[in-house]
Amino acid sequence: MLSAISAPSPARFPYAAMAVLATIAFTAITTELLPSGLLPQISTGLNVSEPVAGYLAAAYAAVIVVTVVPVARLLARIPRHALLVGLVLTFAASNAWVGLAPDFTTAMIARMVGGLAHGLLWTTMAPFVTRVVPADKVGKALAIVFSGNSLGLAIGAPVGTALGGFLGWRAAFLVLAGFGLVLAVLAFFLLPRVRRISDAARPSIRRAIAEPGVKAVATAWPLLVLAHFALFTYIAPFIREAALPDYATSLSLTILGASGLLGIWVAGLTVDSRPRRSLILTTTAVAASMVLLPLAVGNLVLAMVLMTVWGAGLGAIGIYNQAAILRAGGEYSEAANGLTVLTIQLGITVGALYGSGALVAGGPLLVPVAAAVPVVAALVITLAGKRHAYPPGPREQVWLEPRPVKERSEPAVEERA
Repeated sequence: MLSAISAPSPARFPYAAMAVLATIAFTAITTELLPSGLLPQISTGLNVSEPVAGYLAAAYAAVIVVTVVPVARLLARIPRHALLVGLVLTFAASNAWVGLAPDFTTAMIARMVGGLAHGLLWTTMAPFVTRVVPADKVGKALAIVFSGNSLGLAIGAPVGTALGGFLGWRAAFLVLAGFGLVLAVLAFFLLPRVRRISDAARPSIRRAIAEPGVKAVATAWPLLVLAHFALFTYIAPFIREAALPDYATSLSLTILGASGLLGIWVAGLTVDSRPRRSLILTTTAVAASMVLLPLAVGNLVLAMVLMTVWGAGLGAIGIYNQAAILRAGGEYSEAANGLTVLTIQLGITVGALYGSGALVAGGPLLVPVAAAVPVVAALVITLAGKRHAYPPGPREQVWLEPRPVKERSEPAVEERA
């Protein structure tokens, strides 16, 4: 599957490199979410309304959807080490540009540059991981790298927002830009270099889709993301309607981020050995937690327990599906991974709209139940994808498949007779 890249099998697990990649993921997520927490200050600073300032976040996601596939193909021949360092520098430049922007148009262009880098980063990073760690340690490596996502949600965005409150929104972006410059230096020295062989397959979305299992993973994973954002986007109205304390909103965001780290850790222990069983159980738990959330009216403890299950499940599901798409994509794993980046961004966008529809149609307490519907759909796809999309791992064949019945030996019976 990964024969297109030649890299020596490291004698020791490259913890330093994985930590750098996790920090890059942290920076990307913090960059994506930072405008949301500083919207009032940005609105005032750039002399636009808050809804208009919100376009800085919307444009970021839109650029990812539009550019991720063609740009990934265009830059396919650039060495992955150089590309990753260049992407970190692009994040730094984008954030500095926003921090120094004299007007809204300049800030919008800067954010679009960051969105381009964001989409390309996620098409590059996971396949890069598979090339620098042994095959039986890929799940562990992905768990370390993707912990940066949860840390960006749980720590990066809140700290950036607080920094913007103390020093101003421009300072928050400039500090993040400086952090990116330091990170680029670390990436240059600590990330291993891999050599691309001349006959490596060019990224092709068409050929990736033709690989068995890719369509299933590229559908099921975004459905789970859609469900998450349908509920996550409207968690504040739900908490208010559920008669929970005002502080429960910020508490729930912290719990979702922290429990996501727990889920990633658990997934790192199981993704290489029991990926199918673990994904089925985790997806079922997420669906159950969402369905039961409306029962937590006036019960803060129950609500937080269910949100812990939801957050941990979503953290783990990302690792299981990331490993699944790399496996299903075969020699076109980079293109397959790029396809999921695109469909996941669509899932985020549609999820917010879907949650809005549920909110209007049935009220805040219906939103969690509505969010559970695409989770169940993803579970059905997972159950059906046993052969190519979500095959059993090496330590779950016995659990998932009946033991062969040993035939009796007729000659032995004749001897006893």
